[in-house]
Amino acid sequence: MMRDEEKSKEQLIDELFELRQRVADLEDSEASRLRIVKSEFDFVKELPGQPRHAKVLRGLLPICTSCKKIRDDQGYWNQLEIYIREHSEAEFTHGLCPECVKKFYPVDILTSGKSRNSRG
Repeated sequence: MMRDEEKSKEQLIDELFELRQRVADLEDSEASRLRIVKSEFDFVKELPGQPRHAKVLRGLLPICTSCKKIRDDQGYWNQLEIYIREHSEAEFTHGLCPECVKKFYPVDILTSGKSRNSRG
C-alpha cells in the first residue's frame, strides 16, 4: 500500500468512494437486521396466551417464622401457597425434600419391607 502523500488525487477519490460504499452497505445491513429483530419482537408480543401484564410481588411480606403463613394488608394470616397464587400468576406443586422425608418418615420404606419379608 502506498503512503497517502504518494497517491494521486484520483486514487484517493477512488478509495474514498469505496469506503463510502462499504459504510452504506454496513448501514443497510444493520437496518435490515433491526427490521428482522423488530418483526420477531412484534411476533412474540402478539402470541396468544401471553399475559398482557405480569403480577409482581414487591416490598416486605410479613411471614410467620414457625408456620410460614403470610399476613395480608387486612391483617389476616394466609397460607403461603394461597397468598402467592392470589397475588401472582404462580401455581404450586407439592413434594417433600430429602430432609423432610427423613424427618416425617424416619423408617426407610424399602429397608422395612425387606426385613418383614425375611422374618416370614
